[in-house]
Amino acid sequence: MKICGQNIRKIRRSKDLTQEYMAFEMGISQKAYSDIENSKVKINLEILTKISDILEIKPSDICSISHKCSTDDYEDKYRDLINYMKENNIMIPDEYLK
Repeated sequence: MKICGQNIRKIRRSKDLTQEYMAFEMGISQKAYSDIENSKVKINLEILTKISDILEIKPSDICSISHKCSTDDYEDKYRDLINYMKENNIMIPDEYLK
């Protein structure tokens, strides 16, 4: 979830907080915290909750399911699938052609 790490960094900086401060508040090393922002570790619910508490925001302000699949990506994949089905004479239900 690379976007989550980038969002954390952006929000932290907007609040003028350092990585050292975040690490101290979380009870981890600055290097471990840096790895979170650089997406070198998976962000689990516990980490997300701690960070959002420190930043005084909702966890969804950092990561949301919508970041995993942007609308553009979805539309491109959908269009590719429809084209594939047309090219290979696979029946496409009418409701998917609208």
